[in-house]
Amino acid sequence: MSDDQKRVFSGIQPSGEAHLGNYLGAIRNWVELVDEYDCIYCIVDLHAITGDFEPDEMPRQVFDLAVSLLAAGLDPERCTLFVQSDVPEHAELMWILNSVTPLGDLTRMTQFKDKSARQESVGAGLLNYPVLQAADILLYRGELVPVGEDQLQHLELTREIARRWNHRFGEVFPEPEPLIGGGARILGLEGVSKMSKSRGNTIRLLAEPEEIRDRLSAAVTDPARVRLSDPGNPNVCNVFALHGHFSDGETREEVEVRCQTADIGCVACKERLAENMGEQLRPIRERAKELKANPDRVYQILEAGAERCREIASETLEEAYELMGLRRRHVPDAVRADADGAGSGS
Repeated sequence: MSDDQKRVFSGIQPSGEAHLGNYLGAIRNWVELVDEYDCIYCIVDLHAITGDFEPDEMPRQVFDLAVSLLAAGLDPERCTLFVQSDVPEHAELMWILNSVTPLGDLTRMTQFKDKSARQESVGAGLLNYPVLQAADILLYRGELVPVGEDQLQHLELTREIARRWNHRFGEVFPEPEPLIGGGARILGLEGVSKMSKSRGNTIRLLAEPEEIRDRLSAAVTDPARVRLSDPGNPNVCNVFALHGHFSDGETREEVEVRCQTADIGCVACKERLAENMGEQLRPIRERAKELKANPDRVYQILEAGAERCREIASETLEEAYELMGLRRRHVPDAVRADADGAGSGS
C-alpha cells in the first residue's frame, strides 16, 4: 500500500463461518478493493455484543470468520485484518463522539426502530450502535466505506458526527464517502428476504459440494411453475439469479431459454448451479482447510493487523484528546500563576 492511496474501512460481525450472502454481498468486493486502496477490514465483535450472544462461542466465531475472510482472498500482505476489541480506542472514541451526537438522531435510525420494536428490553448498546460504527471509521480517518443501501443512513450519520466534532473542536476527521457497487444484495433460498444466518436461508461459504446440493434442493424457484411442462420465468427465479454469480454466460443463456420453453426442470437447473458453485468455491475450501490446520498463523495475522491499527488509532485519539482539553502535558499558565501567587504570599 502507498501513502497516496485512499483509505477504505469496513467491518463484519463475527457470527462464525461466512455464508454465501456475506461473500457475494461484501467479501468478494473487499478482495477487489485492495488493488486500489489502503484497506482496513475489521471483525466487529463489540458490535456483536449488542444482541444475544454466548461468551463461550465468541472466540470460535471470530476464528471461523477470520478463516473465511482469509480463505476468500484477503491477503494480509496487501490489506489489514484485525478484531475490533483488540484496539480499545474504538470504545474510547465512541464515548467522545457521543458528546456531539444528538439523541434524536439515534432514535430516528431505521435499524434501531426495527430491532427495538421486536424487543421487550432495549439495551443502550443498540441505540449507540451507529456511534460505534462512526468511531470505527473515523478512528482510521477512513475516506471510503463500501456499503449497501441499508447502511447509507448510518454512514450519513457518521458524516454528520464528523462535521459536528470538527466544528466544535478542530479539523481531525474526514467525512467518509460511500463506495456503492461491487457487492450484491443476495436473497435467501426462500427468495424473499436477505440471506441471513439467523433466518436459516443461507449456504455456508465453505460448504462441501454435497451440502451445497442439499441446500439448493430446497431453494424456491418460479412460484408459478407447478408442473415440469409449465414454462418458467427466470426473471423471478432466485436460483437463476445465483447462476449469474457462478455460471458462465453460455450456461446462463442455455438455462434461461430451456426454462422458458419448459425444456429443463427446476431440479436440473439446481443441479447445474450446484456443480458450478461447488467448483468455483473449491479453492476457498482448500485454503480454509490449510488455515484451520495452522491456527497460530491466523492469530498472528490478526495480531499484526491489530498492532498496525493500534498505532493509527492512538495517534488519532491523542489528537482528539488534545483538542478537547483532555491531555495535560504541562502545567497550564493559569495553574502556574495561582501557584506562584500562593507561594509569594506565604
